[in-house]
Amino acid sequence: MRNPYLLIRRLLFALEPERAHQLTFAVLDRLAKTSLVDPLTGPRCVQPFELMGIRFANRVGLAAGLDKNGDHIGALGALGFGFLEIGTVTPRPQPGNAKPRVFRIVRREALINRLGFNNNGLDAMIANLERSSYRGVLGINIGKNGTTPQERALDDYRECLTRVYPYASYVTINVSSPNTRDLRKLQEGDELDHLLGGLAETREKLIAAYGRRIPLALKIAPDLEPIQIERICEALIAHGMDAVIATNTTVSRDAIAGETNAGQTGGLSGSPVFEMSNRVIRALREHLPAEFPIMGAGGVLSARDARTKVEAGANLIQIYTGLIYRGPALIGECARALAEATGNISQSEI
Repeated sequence: MRNPYLLIRRLLFALEPERAHQLTFAVLDRLAKTSLVDPLTGPRCVQPFELMGIRFANRVGLAAGLDKNGDHIGALGALGFGFLEIGTVTPRPQPGNAKPRVFRIVRREALINRLGFNNNGLDAMIANLERSSYRGVLGINIGKNGTTPQERALDDYRECLTRVYPYASYVTINVSSPNTRDLRKLQEGDELDHLLGGLAETREKLIAAYGRRIPLALKIAPDLEPIQIERICEALIAHGMDAVIATNTTVSRDAIAGETNAGQTGGLSGSPVFEMSNRVIRALREHLPAEFPIMGAGGVLSARDARTKVEAGANLIQIYTGLIYRGPALIGECARALAEATGNISQSEI
């Protein structure tokens, strides 16, 4: 059956991207409470899979950035994802960068965004989490406020980790957005050691307080040299991190040279990032222990793309831009492809 979302996409793409985002969620929040969402999602896939001590419904998750405040967890949970990741959340609310700040590159199935961690802050997210009835796997992506000095970055991450800990299945440390000044420097050398060491210390106190160990993942950029990736791997192991997410958006424009909006600043996502993130995944798999979890993100727009990410070394995949271009049916398509590839599909349901 033809994907009905493609007709809806024509209408949405006639709108400014952030307006389309708001309208999509306004409709989806209503549809998710009815069976009318089913034609959009297509067949759902349940492939129970355990990683980091967490039981995932399938290997396909939502990447952070689509639901920054946890406003729409219920609606997203109805689409067939194996897990959701919300955020990035910062301690204090911040508006992000000036609009316009999201740009489509339709011919390349790509987006450029310079949102700048726009979110309503920890208090608002936690209020949403306390109201939510979602009981699936939930990752919470944390970051620093743009006004926080670089030397105080750990304070922001510590506050976020401490506050979201009771609600998260896992927590992602985002040091790879290109839209917060100097944030990517936290991926490097002593700064990364200081950050991860401090958060590992904080987690030990939280384990004692709550009696459970929440996994920590690090989200990294695609614009890394081999030596940087190798050093990140060393830091992940040294500080007891539980997973790595590869990758965030890229600042490179080589793949979209000459396209309208190619000159816009910000992070590029979608199809042009696919091979860049795969390169990072392969390098991570080469330098990390075989059992170390990798979540693959970046440019997944088809079932074949999902399989390629796993073949490169990822255990789980995440989608965001693919959802915008292909719609909710992409979730089930990717999940079924990975279930078949790994040979342990347990159930397919509509």
